[in-house]
Amino acid sequence: MTTITSFDGGEFAAYLALPASGSGPGIVLLQEIFGVNQVMRSIADWYAQRGFVVICPDLFWRQERGVQLTDQTDAEWKRAFEFYQGLDEAKAVEDAGATLAFLRSHPACAGKVGAVGFCLGGKLAYLLAVRHHPDCSVGYYGVRIENALDEAANLGAPLMLHIAQKDQFCPPEAQAMIYAALDDNPFVTLHDYDGQDHAFARVGGAHYDAASAELANLRTLEFFARNLSGASPVNLSALWDDHVKYEFVTRDTEDTLETMVEDAYVNHIPVLTGGVGREELRDFYSKRFIPQMPPDTAMTPVSRTIGADRVVDEMVFEFTHTIRMDWMLPGVAPTGKRVKVPLVVIVNFRGDKLAHEHIYWDQASVLAQLGLIDASRLPVAGVESAEKVIDPKLPANRLMERADG
Repeated sequence: MTTITSFDGGEFAAYLALPASGSGPGIVLLQEIFGVNQVMRSIADWYAQRGFVVICPDLFWRQERGVQLTDQTDAEWKRAFEFYQGLDEAKAVEDAGATLAFLRSHPACAGKVGAVGFCLGGKLAYLLAVRHHPDCSVGYYGVRIENALDEAANLGAPLMLHIAQKDQFCPPEAQAMIYAALDDNPFVTLHDYDGQDHAFARVGGAHYDAASAELANLRTLEFFARNLSGASPVNLSALWDDHVKYEFVTRDTEDTLETMVEDAYVNHIPVLTGGVGREELRDFYSKRFIPQMPPDTAMTPVSRTIGADRVVDEMVFEFTHTIRMDWMLPGVAPTGKRVKVPLVVIVNFRGDKLAHEHIYWDQASVLAQLGLIDASRLPVAGVESAEKVIDPKLPANRLMERADG
């Protein structure tokens, strides 16, 4: 913990998390209604592990210092709402501004400073952006942002908002107001999360959704890397998302090819399908890939790593084998069986175009799930490999135990 002096002369505490290197770009982390609790400190540590200097101020200090509640009991929820209702919002934004100034002058902070907030902190991140001007800001399911949209004209740096479409604290009317006011603002990026409720990114919360949380966190991390540390001169994550959209959503071969350099290549490593160059890829995408994707194909993001010229995307890929899939299962007639398999894509870029894709998956797992090999007699896993990627706490070493008798 460290101490910050407010603009009006008071002092309040803040949790400070440093990266292993000892220095890096800064992030001001703005709390939920539960105070600077274990959840907030874990988030700060998560960003610090990724190279940022993170500070999370106690914004309830004017009511009570050191509030640390959870979302696990009705009594704590009641107390949290009492703090929320008793908060002087203007003073809280000023205290966040004082924290921003403190971090900018901190010896560990090397360069720019952004902000990210959750719930109550989601709105405060927006207000901090328009009043105290961090280098970029992110809000997760902010509450009552629609009441402060008249201040959007003061925005002068990138802002990203994550919006849960079924958020009980930000109903459809409020979401419509946010979109009407901010959608055309060149500084603003808005992301919707279909079917998600408030606090979908709070680990252990009632509405936690691992896939949506992972996607939002990946988007935020890339946003900070781009705007605070200049990790990439172009938004490689967005370019890759566009490419995937053209393959799986709009299913347009020519739009897909437009995201790639002329001599690009695709290599599906387990079965050596794909193509080299524009004409081979046009033939592959139009005949063997896009039309041979089962209609219930789904991808669950697991992790995304963004470098100077490449993206590494880890996901769980699933489908029902109802049609021919020459790109993955050449010569295998549809079995009607469900497949769920981890998949990794390594995408190299040349400027703002894809240069090549190396795509890996466990073909033995696919064949086992289709009943084409006997997994009970071989050291291979079926759907269990995908399930353990989603939930690492599932038992390990089962194949060794089976071999031991």
